[in-house]
Amino acid sequence: MSAQKAAQVLSRQEHPHDEGDLSQQSHEEWIFLNRNTLDVKLLREVQDALQRIAHGAYGVCFECEEPISVKRLDAVPWAKFCVSCQERIAGGQLLPDQQEELQEAER
Repeated sequence: MSAQKAAQVLSRQEHPHDEGDLSQQSHEEWIFLNRNTLDVKLLREVQDALQRIAHGAYGVCFECEEPISVKRLDAVPWAKFCVSCQERIAGGQLLPDQQEELQEAER
């Protein structure tokens, strides 16, 4: 969302004229807030990747400690896991202690 559109959403009148205006305003605010949440999450992921580069840990899987493929890093430069570990995580195939470690790594 552009800065101009965001300013329009935030400067809307306090009391819309009718239910249609209220619905439109609520929908636009919801989109704006969700978009900002996604942008902040992506920014954190990129910042984390930059820290891994600085510490020499970029491109190494958090789970198996094997190199993450160049193809995966080209597609998702902030990836923390190789494809096989990411699939295991997505499929819920981690042990409880591994899940706790994963949650710590994602913070």
